[in-house]
Amino acid sequence: MEALAGAPGSPLPPRASVVVVGGGAVGTSIAFHLAEAGVTDVVLVERNELGSGSTSRAAGGVRAQFSDPVNIQIGARSLKAFADFGRRPGWEIDFKQVGYLFLLTTPEQVAAFERNQELQHEHGVPSRMLTPQEAKEMSPMIEIGDVLAAAFSPDDGHATPEAVVAGYAAAARELGAHLQIGCEVREIELRGGQVSAVATSAGRIETDTVVCAAGAWSAQLGEMAGVDLPVTPLRRQVLYTEPMAGLPPHLPMTIDFATSFYFHREGPGLLMGMSDPDETPGFKLDTDDGWIPRLMEIAERRAPAIAETGIAGGWAGLYEMSPDHNAIIGEARAPSRFLYATGFSGHGFLQAPAIGEVIRDLVLGRPPVVDVSPLSVDRFAQHQMRPEANVV
Repeated sequence: MEALAGAPGSPLPPRASVVVVGGGAVGTSIAFHLAEAGVTDVVLVERNELGSGSTSRAAGGVRAQFSDPVNIQIGARSLKAFADFGRRPGWEIDFKQVGYLFLLTTPEQVAAFERNQELQHEHGVPSRMLTPQEAKEMSPMIEIGDVLAAAFSPDDGHATPEAVVAGYAAAARELGAHLQIGCEVREIELRGGQVSAVATSAGRIETDTVVCAAGAWSAQLGEMAGVDLPVTPLRRQVLYTEPMAGLPPHLPMTIDFATSFYFHREGPGLLMGMSDPDETPGFKLDTDDGWIPRLMEIAERRAPAIAETGIAGGWAGLYEMSPDHNAIIGEARAPSRFLYATGFSGHGFLQAPAIGEVIRDLVLGRPPVVDVSPLSVDRFAQHQMRPEANVV
């Protein structure tokens, strides 16, 4: 993707209407949507390569099955954008609309998902409850002895995160945006309570608007502007298997909700993962085999064929956790024109298309396509936590 961005050391524009910090799916989506709306002097800065942060280490799942109505709207809007990505912005992202299948094993889970589906239906999400046998017909490897029901939506699925970044980046550049890689932000300059410039390792950019899309590194960027963004990095690990014979072509993303164990097709094998309750916060990107026995124990119980298949490899990435596992989106009260889209707690990639539209609208001073005011960072100071229950 290096060819799609300003190379390290290339001239940095001396001024811009908007500076976007962060070159992942969220940042490149914001740059594309702003440029498409006519803000052609957008500058995006990324200290490494485009998509080299959490995006390149995402599992690729995309969905609208959430418990928060704001997330449902964002997810549904993003799913439509992923389905249309080949036309706009015009890129192949290997979008597989195979659905998400949540396996539910307690009466409380079933009741919660039934309530969630009432909200989802209000926003046009075609989710539905399935019997255990119907779930097994979709995902034949699973054992369903303790499964009470399953939740499924056919619009969900998975895509290739790096391709989404490449598509947004290429289109943004064609529309006049400048994307600069190898460019680290060192200072956000303020004057009279307003953003005045961004000082970087590649030079200084005069601007009155900065958008923080720095993912797990957002707290440090916010601190430069005097904005408290309570984002904490948390390692999540992913494995992929050796080739497996007989995988259904439309195998859904399958999630054992009680344990967060999940899997979906990835080439000739499966990609899988699970949260680690013993994981501690920090910028840890090394892999740790200590969690694998626990994962395999759950896989052996839920999908024995997976546990019997060899592991071909894996990687570690960072979730950008907020205190209530929900995104932090909005504009700071001070300084003026410091906007943020961060804290997605594992949902940044899947929400990136709609977030690009939302931030575009906030920058342009018009009502956003989705009302994200409940996700403002101010909710934490006001003790108005907004927990998202459907997290894995």
